[in-house]
Amino acid sequence: GLGVVAGKEYAGHIILCGSAAPIAVSLIWGDGPKDRQTVTIDKIAADYTSHPLRFTAGATTDDAHLEIIAQGAGTVRIGILSLMPADNVKGMRRDTLNLIKELDAPIYRWPGGCFVGCYHWKDGIGERDRRAPKPNTVWGGVEHNDFGMHEFMEFCKEINAEPYICVDDGISTMADAIDEVQYCNGSSDTPMGKLRAANGHAKPFNVKWWAIGNEMFGEWERGYIPLDKYVERHNEFAKAMWAVDPKITLVGCGAVGPWDEGMFAHCADNVSAMSEHFYCQDRVGVMAHTHLAAGHVHRICQAYRDYRQTIPQLKDKKIDIVMDEWNYWYGHEVYGTVGPRFFLKDALGIAAALHEYYRNSDLIEMANYAQTVNVIGAIKTTKTSAEFDTTGLVLKLYRNEYGTIPVTVSGDVRPLDVAAAWTKDHKRLTIGIVNPMMTAIDLPIELDGARLTGKGTCWTITGPDPLSYNEPGKPRTVDTTKRSVTDITGKLNAPALSITLYVLDAD
Repeated sequence: GLGVVAGKEYAGHIILCGSAAPIAVSLIWGDGPKDRQTVTIDKIAADYTSHPLRFTAGATTDDAHLEIIAQGAGTVRIGILSLMPADNVKGMRRDTLNLIKELDAPIYRWPGGCFVGCYHWKDGIGERDRRAPKPNTVWGGVEHNDFGMHEFMEFCKEINAEPYICVDDGISTMADAIDEVQYCNGSSDTPMGKLRAANGHAKPFNVKWWAIGNEMFGEWERGYIPLDKYVERHNEFAKAMWAVDPKITLVGCGAVGPWDEGMFAHCADNVSAMSEHFYCQDRVGVMAHTHLAAGHVHRICQAYRDYRQTIPQLKDKKIDIVMDEWNYWYGHEVYGTVGPRFFLKDALGIAAALHEYYRNSDLIEMANYAQTVNVIGAIKTTKTSAEFDTTGLVLKLYRNEYGTIPVTVSGDVRPLDVAAAWTKDHKRLTIGIVNPMMTAIDLPIELDGARLTGKGTCWTITGPDPLSYNEPGKPRTVDTTKRSVTDITGKLNAPALSITLYVLDAD
């Protein structure tokens, strides 16, 4: 069924051809004769023609549906039927988009993920209603191709983020990759640039970030081949893509261990950075669960420090880490395929992982929490509501308030996880504290080289217990609170089961 909200307007269109007019299209939200609204199309043409639809829902339900009745003699063929909230933004749900804007992520990776192995980017260009649906052979279901290259670029523009495109080098050809780079970055007098212009965008998209393949070290990926063969494929793709646009940044497909060692030994001249992924399962005990993600970040970063000392091909090269998939991933799929809910204990773990990224910022070029909406997402939606999951609150807080110039934290802070940074203007010191314990803890602080005024702001994310979670359409159980502080005199308080971020004024 469709999700609708009482009093809310819904707009769309239906594409019809035939002779059986009039056609009645009704939005139905109940069982009674008045629980519907109907749009009547008096005439239809012999060729497929689009007709607008607009309804106002009379009730709130997740089980509304559309009914199409041909009221005249003859035949009718239905090409496309589309309906969405009338306040949508270029086909995107406004409530969800508003939360994405609050996250303020600077870059988004598309189209995946393992999905890239069953997706061909050319299926997602051209007139949207004429794009053929294709089976999603990785995760099941159907890819309708409503959201393709141009829609992704519009999305990035709308939220002020940079696009990061993952190119399939499993079953797609090198020619496909060449065309894709030229379509995005070529002038309108190139073959693919001309096609892009014909599809409505004369100026190049100027995409800087490109990933070559996704997890090609895994036999689960379509087109997998052993490492000794894959390095040849990577080099061929990289050289061909750079030949189209030498300014792009190419991210290779990495995995700590023999795969990385082989990639660095044979592809170091044909890669700008290296992708790494990790996901965490559940772990017994809040403290162990909290430190799981940070442990993976530390493990990968330490491996790269070792590579720089032991792999000759990395001498005089700075190939950094693009951690373009990382998260917790376990539990029941409440929000569809790969859509588990996250708990307060997961939020604690995400904050601790962010701290570890900051401690290794000399190695981390980029870190992309995977993913954004529903699929292990920072935002969860129902048919009619959208809300930050617990992990989304952490990402939003640190993105908006944490500093940009790392500060060394010394001393034994256990069982807390603590990270600190100056703001760009050096006028405020930000200190993040993760407390996985069931009791509040005071953290003593001493600052060398600067003096705090004792005043500032404190944000806290917490909830009643480690398994607290948020649900769309309901009051938050886990939330962020903000308060002013005026008397910081040598210690900071970290409430039980909390992420606390202090932003303190300095002289």
